[in-house]
Amino acid sequence: MSSDFPALPAWWVTPRHLAGDDGALADHVASHLTGAGWTSLTLVRGRREPDEPEEARQVVRSTVLYVAPDGLRWAQWVLADEPILLGDVPVAWTASARASEAGLAEWTAYFSTGVPPEAVADFLLALECRPDPAYGFAGPNVVFDALAEHGWVRDIDNGSVISDPRLTAGMALNLLPEDGIQDGDPLALDPVVDPTGWQAWCEPRIGGGFLWAAVFSASTPHDLVAAFAGSLASADPVLRHTLPQVSDGQLLVRPTV
Repeated sequence: MSSDFPALPAWWVTPRHLAGDDGALADHVASHLTGAGWTSLTLVRGRREPDEPEEARQVVRSTVLYVAPDGLRWAQWVLADEPILLGDVPVAWTASARASEAGLAEWTAYFSTGVPPEAVADFLLALECRPDPAYGFAGPNVVFDALAEHGWVRDIDNGSVISDPRLTAGMALNLLPEDGIQDGDPLALDPVVDPTGWQAWCEPRIGGGFLWAAVFSASTPHDLVAAFAGSLASADPVLRHTLPQVSDGQLLVRPTV
């Protein structure tokens, strides 16, 4: 049977951290959450003149919130809002968790556009499987170990930074941006205290701009960050229909057929 629309080309791509999000970051993660039984709720804030019909309303803010069955963990697609910028790229997904249904978020993770959807989904899978979503007891070495297993190397001069062998992506445990990063630890709000947390980024070419960035607030459990890191550095190829131009010449691309 013929089709009026030709099939999109598809490739198996490595390394994952340079593969981009294929324009599917929203759908890929949302499909995972829906399949896991998370409830979705579209939040729309707008304005409408008294005599205007509903369809004429101007939408000012629109997000999609996904809440786990236990009500203790949630993720939100926030790209349609006025986003936080991480390395000049906008935040697309946030994820948070709390200790009780009456409590506030203990931590928040931020993922920009361009982050491989597989890594965000694996982070949320680890969150979903965790009996206690709010607090963690593992140390930061679990993150370094997850990356070192895939050949990433710690910086000789700064042991808090670890990068892929070609220095196109990295993760660091260091001071967080001053604005926009929400955390449940009261000390994180103290202007005298400089909170530290994990930051991740990909800059395929020095000075060429960031492909993506991610930030984890100070209280984010290290084992959850390790799940993201391990997926990010995985050698397993990912399926892509579009390739980021900033990664041109640095990807190993194999057709699917």
